[in-house]
Amino acid sequence: MEKIGGYWKPIILFQLLSGPKRYSDLKKGIPDITEKVLIQQLKQLEAQDLLIREAKPVVPPHVTYSLTKAGMGLKPVLYAMAVWAAEDSVEHGSTFRRNMQQFPGLEEA
Repeated sequence: MEKIGGYWKPIILFQLLSGPKRYSDLKKGIPDITEKVLIQQLKQLEAQDLLIREAKPVVPPHVTYSLTKAGMGLKPVLYAMAVWAAEDSVEHGSTFRRNMQQFPGLEEA
C-alpha cells in the first residue's frame, strides 16, 4: 500500500493505464498538481518499479512515462478506486465515468 499511497500516485498511475505519456500530457491530465510534486511522484514511482521513464537523446528532450508490468498489475485496484470515487462523488460522478471510457478493457463494476 505504501507504494501507491498518497493523493497523487494513484491518479498518476491511472493516467498511465491508457498508455505511455509525456510529462506535458500528464500535467494536462492532472491540472491541479504542481510541477514539483509531479516530478517527485514520478521519481518515486520509477524507484518503486511501477513506471518506466524513457528519455530519447534528442533536442529538445523527449521523455515518456509508461507502466511496468508491476504497474499494470495495479489496473484492477486503480479501476476499483476510480469506480468508488465516481460513486462517492455525485457532483463529479458523470465526469469520472466519462473519463473511464477512454481505458479499453476496463469493465463497469
